[in-house]
Amino acid sequence: MPRYTVFLLSLLAGISLAETEQNHWAYTGEMGPEHWSALEGTECSGTRQSPVNIIRTDANPTSNVQIPLALHYSPTTQLYDAVNNGHSIQFDFAAGDEITFQGERYALKQLHFHEPSEHTLNGVRYPLEMHMVHYNEDLDRYTVLGVLGYEGRPSPGYDELEKVLPLAVGETKPIQKPFDLENILPSTLTPRFHYQGSLTTPPCSEKVTWVIFEQPFMLSEQQVMLLQQNMPANNYRGVQPLNDRVISLVVH
Repeated sequence: MPRYTVFLLSLLAGISLAETEQNHWAYTGEMGPEHWSALEGTECSGTRQSPVNIIRTDANPTSNVQIPLALHYSPTTQLYDAVNNGHSIQFDFAAGDEITFQGERYALKQLHFHEPSEHTLNGVRYPLEMHMVHYNEDLDRYTVLGVLGYEGRPSPGYDELEKVLPLAVGETKPIQKPFDLENILPSTLTPRFHYQGSLTTPPCSEKVTWVIFEQPFMLSEQQVMLLQQNMPANNYRGVQPLNDRVISLVVH
């Protein structure tokens, strides 16, 4: 298997290899989110679960405390393939691009979509949410960038991703072309919210730092519909209790 290992190809909607032993879950019915905690080997009933509702006025302001985030994305990032894994549309990337967060480096693995959004902002659920999954093998931890999406004008960046659609469930399409990630990111990286949470699908491992951008991305109605048509309806997990966690707000 060229370049990519079974580990990478089994990242179903942001999930590690452990999920290959927990494939029997869904977003509805007897295997829906309310039953995930019964799956063997998961942390879905933990106290640091994701997603959460982010209330801006309750977030701990860190305008005078730097929480560094640096994106090391090349304009010629190699978009490796597109996968319909039955839970989401996932785009895998070749090795090389990464982010630095709080002094640690995390390699970009993939991005995928949920519709509607998993995180809510001030109680508002957006039509879409994009997750960009990064992993530090030494720490065995993820940093996931979450960007909310709404309908408006067309986005040329998302046009490039959608050229490979539609995908049948279980289908993988090779791409192996350069892709500029800045074309699908917010124009500014602040304001943003940070908190400690989990993967949002089984095994719901509580080893994720979430970075949620307040500024959403914009897609046309047709672009939103095309993504929705290629994913299960309502492929999102409901918001989880925040418990004693603190959400940090970076405004500079």
